[in-house]
Parts: sequence; C-alpha cells; structure tokens
Amino acid sequence: MKQPNPVGQRRRSLPQRHPKPGSEDPQAPAQIKAIIDSPSYLAADRDPDFLRRQDMRGLRLMLDYQKAQQLLVQHRVAHTVVVFGGTRLPEPVAARRNCDALSAALAAAPDDHELAERLAVARRVAEKSRYYDVARELGYLIGRCGEHAIGGRIMVMTGGGPGIMEAANRGAHEAGAKSIGLNITLPHEQYPNPYVSPELCFSFHYFAMRKLHFLLRARALVAFPGGYGTLDELFEVLTLAQTRKMDPVPIVLVGEAYWRRVFDPDFVVAEGMIDPEDRELFWYAESAATVWRDIVKWYEIKGEPLLPPGLVDEVCAACATAARSA
Repeated sequence: MKQPNPVGQRRRSLPQRHPKPGSEDPQAPAQIKAIIDSPSYLAADRDPDFLRRQDMRGLRLMLDYQKAQQLLVQHRVAHTVVVFGGTRLPEPVAARRNCDALSAALAAAPDDHELAERLAVARRVAEKSRYYDVARELGYLIGRCGEHAIGGRIMVMTGGGPGIMEAANRGAHEAGAKSIGLNITLPHEQYPNPYVSPELCFSFHYFAMRKLHFLLRARALVAFPGGYGTLDELFEVLTLAQTRKMDPVPIVLVGEAYWRRVFDPDFVVAEGMIDPEDRELFWYAESAATVWRDIVKWYEIKGEPLLPPGLVDEVCAACATAARSA
C-alpha cells in the first residue's frame, strides 16, 4: 500500500509552478512580472482599492455588519444596555482643570472676548460633568448585575468614544465586567476609550451598520446630555418605537433640565405632531440607581424580569455604601 503524499506536496511539481523561462522567450519574464504586478491580478479579498469601489458598497455593508455580528455571537453577548451621551463631557477633575487654565488665561488678557466666551462654555460643561460620574456608576451597576441576568448576560454598550461613553465603559470595567464599544471611522482619527474590552471594541465604516448593532440586542437606551450624535440616536429609537418597527424598550433621558431645553415633547403633543401616548415612550432620571431600578422595574411590570428578585436593590445599596465610605 502506497503512503499518501504530505498535504500540499507533490513528488513532481506541476508545470504551472514554474514561469516560462527567458531561454524560451526573452520577453516572457518581464511580461509575467507585469501581469503579477497588475492590480487586476490581486485576489478580490486582498485588493483594498477594489473593495473601496462604489459598486462594492453592498459588500462593504455586509462585511461591516458581519464582522461585529460574528464576534458578538462568539462572545455570547445576549443583551445590552446602550448608553449615549456627549463626547465633550469629561470627568469633573478634567473639566475643572480646563476652567482653571482658561481663568488664568483670561486674567492675563481680560479684554479677550473670545476667551471669555470659552470660559463661560467651559464652566457650563464643568457643571454638567457630574453626569460623567452618573454614567460611570450606571456602568458599574450594570456590570455587577449583568452576569446574573435572566435569559443571558446583559452588558454595557456605548459608541466607544470619550466623555459619557468612556464613563459607562469605565464603570463596567471597574466592576470587573466586559463592555462593548462601537467606534466609527471619521475623517479625523477617533481613538476608542481605554475601558472597552479589547475583544469587544469594533470600528465601523457605516453609521447605518453601527446603529443596527446598537439596537439588535438593546434592552434599554439611556441618553445623557449630548450633541447631534446623541440626538440622532435618541430620535431614531423614539421613531422606531413609535412606529412599532421595533418593540418598545425603556428609554431614559438623564438630566431633565437639559433635555427639556433641547426637546419639548409637551409642545410637540400640543401642536398635534405626536400623540399623547408617544410622550410615554421615555422618562427622565437623575441618578444611576434610579435609571437602573426603573429599567428593571419596567421589565418586571411587563412580565419579563431581567434580574432575580432583590438583586438590583442589593447592588445599588452596596454601591451607595461604598460611595459614602470613599
């Protein structure tokens, strides 16, 4: 009985393993090199210029979706609480440091009106920087509870960037839990925050695919004060819930004073642009414990509990005790 050849090997190589020699045709080596160096000869999956063509957009959309999808499934990501908020809301110590630097600069140039306006804005940002701590605590609470969730682990998911997103990922990290970041490629480089779990941080090309992944596993959306990006995500979710394109989920707006200036739903109802019941798609909250308790309570009322009875109160109480001791 003959022994099989090792995989990929032959005792005698096939003719195509050897290029046509120059001894047979002096021009052959140069022509072969020109063929191999031609972009058309690159395999399609190794040709970035081909993949970036306009008529390959459908394939790129599929790849943008599929890579994150496969890895999320591989890491058993069942459910998420999606946290949105401003990238410009740093932790309080950084906000105060910025105010101090601008105050010193203005003291040296008291007639600089642009500097005075920058300081006024910085002070308003510093006042709202407390929401960084709220988002951080929320991430911690979810991280502490996530492994005990009914029906599969619940994890924090953010856009992966700085500010409020960093805070939520940071809280989960401090709880010893993994968390997810869906970053987006932009004309100016955007770094992920350092608290996202490396194996669960993704870089999307298309906002559409990123938004799809935000909502595919979402059990709740929590929106902190933010700008256009936060508003975009919030109103998209409200529209999908209003039209029942997706099943309603808890939508919590943190910082009622901010949100009522940005968006007046009572006015929109009074003007007949939405129904009164559409105003019930979301509610306001101020603290991390209230946000998390309200989300858990919403599912209990629905008859689909997220957590074992009493767990959220136990974790919130422990977190509050630790905060008082710090």
